[in-house]
Amino acid sequence: MADDLEQFRRETRAWLEENCPPEMREPMRSEKDVCWGGRTWTFQSEAQRRWLAVMAERCWTVPDWPREYGGGGLSPAEAKVLRQEIASLGCRKPLESFGISMLGPALLKYGTEKQRLEHLPKIARGEIRWCQGYSEPNAGSDLASLATRAEDRGDHFLVNGQKVWTSYADQADWIFCLVRTDAAAKQRGISFLLFDMETPGVSTKPIRLISGNSPFCETFFDDVVVPKDQVLGAVNDGWSVAKYLLGHEREMISGMGGRALGPSLPERALRRAGRDAEGRLDDPVLRARIALFEVRSHAFAAMSERFMDRLKAGSVHPAQASMMKYLGTELNKDRHELLMAAGGSEALEWESEASHGGAAARAWLRSKANSIEGGTSEIQLNIIAKRILELPEA
Repeated sequence: MADDLEQFRRETRAWLEENCPPEMREPMRSEKDVCWGGRTWTFQSEAQRRWLAVMAERCWTVPDWPREYGGGGLSPAEAKVLRQEIASLGCRKPLESFGISMLGPALLKYGTEKQRLEHLPKIARGEIRWCQGYSEPNAGSDLASLATRAEDRGDHFLVNGQKVWTSYADQADWIFCLVRTDAAAKQRGISFLLFDMETPGVSTKPIRLISGNSPFCETFFDDVVVPKDQVLGAVNDGWSVAKYLLGHEREMISGMGGRALGPSLPERALRRAGRDAEGRLDDPVLRARIALFEVRSHAFAAMSERFMDRLKAGSVHPAQASMMKYLGTELNKDRHELLMAAGGSEALEWESEASHGGAAARAWLRSKANSIEGGTSEIQLNIIAKRILELPEA
């Protein structure tokens, strides 16, 4: 077994070295370098297009999904080796996708065979981009209070209502959406629908953030017709699907703790704050803060690896995703605070070419939302207290 795994490692590394374009081994400079795929996606370069194409052809955009659904069919051990070799060579992710990180696992667990065959291969190839319709103006942390209605019209549902903070809704092809199908129940009256964003009656309005960017939208549904075979799971049992998916969303968000675009934090701090006579960062207090951050970051990476191993083995505690999400978002916010500290007043610059349009300041402001999206930090700490520490109710 160990010999087979080492052989797989050698073959994997050789294949990656041969097929990953050099440009796709350079650090990403900004969010514009992320490949989201979808019907209307425009590749930033030929290298980005080719990297997605070869990885999709080899079924390594989702290496541990079953082959019949577009995955690589790798064992957990093989998938871990692939992740390690991709990281070792500095290869970029060929595809970022809410379909992969959130909807895919839910489809594998709750979907019909028809739904899996319809959606999963397209997700794996980057042909469809998904968005998430959960939060509403009056249903955020108390998500089960959602009011978007889906009225039973025989062979279809008629959907009316509004979602808010829908990430990239204006660029998505399809949406997975929580709707109310029974007004008499709370959690037990929610269903989980899948439908095309081009369906008549669907509209979006971007929300401009304090950072100046607009990754979120308001999403409106006015008499949207959704066939009944596009319900994921059972009617009125969408809350079970939603909770399962939320665990995977929090796992995805926690990855921010270990992921940074471009050079590492120490490298960027050295560029901005300069070196002392011994070549160290010329600010002892900032140097100590960054050293502590790096220790925490490495510990988080080791913890993440263990979490992924246990997740793939099906032995992870259901509430551990909340712990990972909380730690990951706090680390990411700390990273941006340190970058701003290293840059001094110049880091606050907002528009010049030298600051890449205020990239540091805008990213710092955007990071504040990490502790809100996917469930607030307060909610995650409550879950940890109840489900892991088993503390008594106040």
